[in-house]
Formats: sequence, C-alpha cells, structure tokens
Amino acid sequence: MQIKFYKYQGAGNDFVLIDNREGDLKDIDKQAVERLCDRRFGIGGDGLMLLENEPGFDFRMVYYNADGNEGSMCGNGGRCIVAFAKHLGVINDTTKFLATDGVHHAKISETGNWVSLQMIDVSDINQDGEAYVLNTGSPHYVKLATNLKVKDVYNEGYAIRNNPTYKQEGINVNFVEKTSDDSYFVRTFERGVENETYACGTGVTAVALAMAKNNHQTGAITTPIKVLGGDLNIRFNYDGEKFSNIFLEGPAELVFEGTIEL
Repeated sequence: MQIKFYKYQGAGNDFVLIDNREGDLKDIDKQAVERLCDRRFGIGGDGLMLLENEPGFDFRMVYYNADGNEGSMCGNGGRCIVAFAKHLGVINDTTKFLATDGVHHAKISETGNWVSLQMIDVSDINQDGEAYVLNTGSPHYVKLATNLKVKDVYNEGYAIRNNPTYKQEGINVNFVEKTSDDSYFVRTFERGVENETYACGTGVTAVALAMAKNNHQTGAITTPIKVLGGDLNIRFNYDGEKFSNIFLEGPAELVFEGTIEL
C-alpha cells in the first residue's frame, strides 16, 4: 500500500506525519513504525504521528516513538502536528485537539512556522537526590550540569534511564546549564528513541518548571531555552504550588513530502 507522508521538524526534533482521517492505517504494527522512522532504511524521524478525526475536536494526535511503541505526549511533535493541520486546511490559526495526555490548545503564526502550544498543568515535582522529577505529559528527570557542551549525554542519560528506579517505565533525562544571557542550554536523552535528540518539547518544559522551583520564582515567568536544534520558549504561571497556563513555543517546519510503500 502506497502511503503519503510528510516530514516535519521542530528545533531539530523530526517526525513523520500521516493524514489518517480516512482511517487507511488501522492498527499499524511496531515493525512498520520502526521502518518508517529508521534513518537508513526508511524516512527517518524521532517519531511517527497520525492525524485522525476526533468528535468535538479539530483532530486527534496519535504518537509513536521511533522504537515502534505508542508514546506519551510529545511537545515538539504537538507543535509540528498543528503546523501539519494548518497545511492540510484542517485549521486556520487556532486549534483544540486531543492527545494521549488530554486536551491541548494551540496558536500558529500566519506564516505557519511558529507554534504556541498549551501544555498540561503541573502540580507535582519530586526530587531524586539533587535532580527534579516531574511529568509534563511525559516523565522527565532534570539535572543541573556544568560543561554541558562536552558532556557524555548518551552514556550518562542511558545509565539514569535504565537504573532500577526508572528502567521499567523509562524516563527522559535532561541535563541543564544556565547560560550567560539568562537562558538555559538543555540536552536530552529520550526514552523510546533511546538516544539523545536535538530537542525535546516536554523536556524543555520540565526544565523551565524545575528551574523556577529551584530558583524560588513565582508569578508569570518566561524561560528561553537553547537546544542543539535551535531556540525554544516556555512561559507559564507559578503560584508556589501549581504551574498553569504553560505554553511551549517554537518553530515547526515542513521539510519534505513523498510516498512510501507500507
């Protein structure tokens, strides 16, 4: 079966997107997802997303990790599927869609390449030693680091993700370092990809919230973040107990489109 696909990227986090509103892809298997995401034998991507119909919403986002398993919320993926929905004519400049972690609202620029995505509220942040552990739609481990540009993120992230505490469910591991211009530099080892990625949307969101708690900040907060793939922005409110009105903002761009035999 010939499948039409689109390749999108958001700050270097790249995805294969398929318009599945007609329901042509039913119960796509793990091997097919792995093949589509494979960078040598397929299209290549950190994940696969299907845009599907959902009553009461503009669309439903179905997300698969590159390892073939259905994944939890992907923030940069969410931004990319909003841009995809605009490209398809499903939405104009605002949207309400359903993802695995619930309802999301988003706004997209007139040019269609900058997306502001509302994330779920967060009230629980725990600590594991000096690191912070929280769920922003996906589970995250946030640890302050030094000399992050040269850190061995793959091996250190792999060790944390696979330690006895997190091995069964898995966790995304974020290392963060404050920069000279009051932003943060973040590198992330992602579960499901099982490697470092150029960006992680739920990860930088987790970092921004954890740093606000770490720095005893409250009120309306804006946190610019640099990742390997570019710049992202997170803004939110924090009353000392709950994080709300959380928005992940950044680029989402169509790279290419084509067809593939599935």
